[in-house]
Amino acid sequence: MTSVIASAISGQKIVLASNNQGKLKEFFHALSPLGISLHAQSEFAVPEADEPYFTFVENALTKARHAAKLTGLPALADDSGICVNALQGAPGVLSARFAGEPKSDARNNQHLIQQLAGSADKSAYYYCVLVYVRSEHDPQPVIADGLWHGQIIDQPKGDNGFGYDPHFWIPSLGKSVAELTPVQKSQLSHRGQALRALLEKLA
Repeated sequence: MTSVIASAISGQKIVLASNNQGKLKEFFHALSPLGISLHAQSEFAVPEADEPYFTFVENALTKARHAAKLTGLPALADDSGICVNALQGAPGVLSARFAGEPKSDARNNQHLIQQLAGSADKSAYYYCVLVYVRSEHDPQPVIADGLWHGQIIDQPKGDNGFGYDPHFWIPSLGKSVAELTPVQKSQLSHRGQALRALLEKLA
């Protein structure tokens, strides 16, 4: 499969429509071994796109088309977040700005714990959708997604990862996501699942 994927898209420059350093690190870690030439949109001075929609897939498609338009390159965009069942799916697409501007992982996590205070239901899931477009007006964007179930814990555990990882507990592992190695996280995470599904479609 790796050789098929590499022959399908290796050698192409692909712009990653994100300025999130945690996401950039995960994508480069996953795609570089396949010979894929991935470039952050910041290399081309592409500003962040507006994300006006209530669904992950609409926002991801908007970001991908925005990056492709301003660079003239194929683009890969991610939209992901944490959905908490007791909060009717919030923060959802607002995960990065749950506590308002400026974006802050620490304030977002604190706000989430406050919102869940007194709730017996701590179940949640990470969700990720990836969109790949060959050009701004690609009529057939390639779309894949992934989902990772867990629970919210009040006290953070671990120093790895980013975002809500220190508070996202995986019962089957007895660890938070921030206690996993990058390799473990890429194998199990919502983003890892979505990326493998996307590569299979591209192949």
